[in-house]
Amino acid sequence: MTERENAASRPEALKQKPSHPKRFYEHVAIKDEGDRAAVLLDGKTVRTPGKAPFVLPNAALAEAIAEEWRGQGGRIDPSTMPLTRLANSVIDGVKGNEGAVIDDILKYAGSDLLCYRAEGPKGLVALQSKHWDPILAWAKQDFGAPMRLSEGVMHVEQPPNSLDALKERLQDFDPWSLAALHVMTGLSGSALLALAVALRRITPEEAWAAAHVDEDWQIGQWGEDEEAKVRRANRHRDFTAAARLLTFMQGAPR
Repeated sequence: MTERENAASRPEALKQKPSHPKRFYEHVAIKDEGDRAAVLLDGKTVRTPGKAPFVLPNAALAEAIAEEWRGQGGRIDPSTMPLTRLANSVIDGVKGNEGAVIDDILKYAGSDLLCYRAEGPKGLVALQSKHWDPILAWAKQDFGAPMRLSEGVMHVEQPPNSLDALKERLQDFDPWSLAALHVMTGLSGSALLALAVALRRITPEEAWAAAHVDEDWQIGQWGEDEEAKVRRANRHRDFTAAARLLTFMQGAPR
């Protein structure tokens, strides 16, 4: 019997993924430590998966994360805690590795979604221009970072000076904001859209719509698959959480 056949013959219960861990706490609070804050579960400070203290840069972010912990039911579902997961990644992985995070964002910029244009139909071409051209013009004017465009999927090299200009701007961000930018870049396929949100050139929802021009065009033509709809909703939740983290770091929580 092949492995695939063997798996197919197992009882359904055995094929299910392990359940989420049981909720092990009753009360959630935050501890304000001046310029930092911690989340407390039954009076004990949370720790990251890497066993580091789960200390946050401000009380507003701590309170938003505390709400994720309060909102858990009988079992803890990490997929419903995007800010918590993002904070863990900052503490365990981004701090001390900011250069590598910036380099990865720049890799996306080197093949940024906004630079690859459809040859047709005319309606899609017009939508891409409407959503994407203003961001490219902004990057050129504000950063001195003109970007080259390509039709289809043929790779086009971006000007090194443009990527250097983007790198210089990214170096201004703190580790928390960089992590948020990295998540938004990966989910949108565009470092330029992520930067535009971070610098308040566009709203998160405008960026999300711009990142899905092609997908929404296809949905309009052929309809939407239910599984794809769920995946998109999950990605949107994570994108929104990253945008919220940026806002918390800018001192205007929402």
